[in-house]
Amino acid sequence: MAKKGSLSITSENIFPVIKKWLYSDHDIFYRELISNGCDAITKLKKLELMGEYEKPEDVEYKIQVTVNPTDKTIRITDNGLGMTEEEIDKYINQIAFSGVQDFMDKYKDKANEDQIIGHFGLGFYSAFMVADRVTIDSLSYQKDAKATHWESEGGIEFEMGEGDKETVGTAITLYLNEDSTEFSNEYRAREVIEKYCAFMPVPIFLNNETAEPQYETIEKEELTDKDKIVETVIEPAKTEEKEKEDGTKETVEIEPSREKYKILKRPVALNDTNPLWCKHPNECTQEEYKDFYRKVFRDYKEPLFWIHLNMDYPFNLKGILYFPKINMQYDSLEGTIKLYNNQVFIADNIKEVIPEFLMLLKGVIDCPDLPLNVSRSALQNDGFVKKISDYITKKVADKLSGMCKTDRESYEKYWDDIAPFIKFGYIKDEKFAEKMGDYILYKNLEGKYLTLTDCLEANKEKHENTIFYVTNQQEQSQYINMFKKEGIDAVIMPAAIDSPFITHVEQKKEGLKFLRIDTDLDTVFKEEVKEDDEEFKNTSKELTEVFKKALANDKLEIKVEKMKNPEVASMITVSEDTRRMQEMMQMYSMGGMDMNMFGGNGESLVLNYNHPLVQYVLNHKEGDNTVKICEQLYDLAGISRGALAPERMEKFVKRSNEILMILTGEAGK
Repeated sequence: MAKKGSLSITSENIFPVIKKWLYSDHDIFYRELISNGCDAITKLKKLELMGEYEKPEDVEYKIQVTVNPTDKTIRITDNGLGMTEEEIDKYINQIAFSGVQDFMDKYKDKANEDQIIGHFGLGFYSAFMVADRVTIDSLSYQKDAKATHWESEGGIEFEMGEGDKETVGTAITLYLNEDSTEFSNEYRAREVIEKYCAFMPVPIFLNNETAEPQYETIEKEELTDKDKIVETVIEPAKTEEKEKEDGTKETVEIEPSREKYKILKRPVALNDTNPLWCKHPNECTQEEYKDFYRKVFRDYKEPLFWIHLNMDYPFNLKGILYFPKINMQYDSLEGTIKLYNNQVFIADNIKEVIPEFLMLLKGVIDCPDLPLNVSRSALQNDGFVKKISDYITKKVADKLSGMCKTDRESYEKYWDDIAPFIKFGYIKDEKFAEKMGDYILYKNLEGKYLTLTDCLEANKEKHENTIFYVTNQQEQSQYINMFKKEGIDAVIMPAAIDSPFITHVEQKKEGLKFLRIDTDLDTVFKEEVKEDDEEFKNTSKELTEVFKKALANDKLEIKVEKMKNPEVASMITVSEDTRRMQEMMQMYSMGGMDMNMFGGNGESLVLNYNHPLVQYVLNHKEGDNTVKICEQLYDLAGISRGALAPERMEKFVKRSNEILMILTGEAGK
């Protein structure tokens, strides 16, 4: 018979799991312990405002971090609430030493109740990732409270009793293990604190107990009661020799003697307690926004513009989103969104709260309401997170559309830089598409920026509901010149995103069609040919047969047209639908597939009936040079829309030399 029983789980075997699982980065203990201290101070400030606590006049709320690389210790001190022995037992002891079931019961609903961040308890135990021994010395703000001392080695067993702390607050001392002594180094400590705590709401100071004292010299009038004078410095008066009217000279005092003081260097907080995103946009200058960007993102290219987020209802969210200047060729196409919770740094790039199409942005978001102790996968499906994402989408759309309406000049200046992710947003987000549809710009052949409505209106008479576009101005120059001569406009769309974008626009705008300028010739470029013109029909058939034979390609589609432009002998057009299919296949790495299964490659050779070379072929079907001319016209048409394949280019060069030999009379010699 099978044996049944219950698993035995104790603090001895669950605690190592908790402390290893809870945080992947060991330096996170600085954030947890300092944020606990900030939380304790914030709560005491509230009690002070409520009249339940009277702060001593000489006390300034702060967090003091003291490192000692010799002793391999770190001490983090706050002057916040402090804790009684009963509170330490409740918040420290019972969490770590209760068993797994109690642990799960305590924290299973924390997404909706108190967050782990900023609370004594599990965050405190991050200290044991780096320390063999931890002590707590605390004195509660409560009247007649007694100081308490707590210590533990390894986080398994503890001792607690009366302490000797004389001031309100808590001091936590970490005795680092051998693998973690780096954190007692002043510069390493500074690096970590500035990473996680740069914007915490309480001033944070760092002191190295083993460092030599540092000094500074100040003016007499700058001296405060807090300064410790080391030396009084008398700066002698400054004099100057001047010549009097009678020609004699005298020494004149131009600046009196000054008394200065050499003092112990004043401590400077490592953090900015009132970051830019916490201010109202009206209080912030352009230079402050730029300075903040440079400081936070270490990017010295000036951002294009920014959006200040400030929302209190239905959720609390503040932040700043920057549109960076991106060099598509060299820069990473992934932005950075730093997430904060009440000014406590949480993550370097939390993608779940930012719409996919805005991933190029850089910014900070501070959202105290965001659930932090859930998995990334749960976060992705969280309804609240979706609301944040929707809000950001709306703010971005409002900013861009507002700029287009009120500051069109700036909007056009930024357009080429921001166009890729706006078009991506148009494809990916229906609400964003609705808001931005009328504010997407299209640059025409003259470099002018037009809306979709402008484009359709400008060419309404010549090609209604059709917009021609260019993907490569160099390769399509022949076609561009033809368009310009006929007074037909086109828009320039060179980016990879443009192909799926125009398809999406066509789906949303019934009857609208985008055509690349090398698509089948528009009627405006052709002379009218009567349907009953049998002579032209027969001639076209004859030319088609000659060219197919000369090119040895029965499948090539050949069109004979009477083109208005007499300078163009031949050109190649490609069916819009077929070409888009080809692009899609390339995008999905299906380039090796045979396009004939979709009805051919959509390529057509267009011959200008009015051109002398085409007429020569027609009149010399069996001529000695007819094959060469046909091949040359085909390759020239190919070159006019892009580079030839290597083998074909080799033949073209060789044939061009042969034609030159014929012209010079050197052929056959």
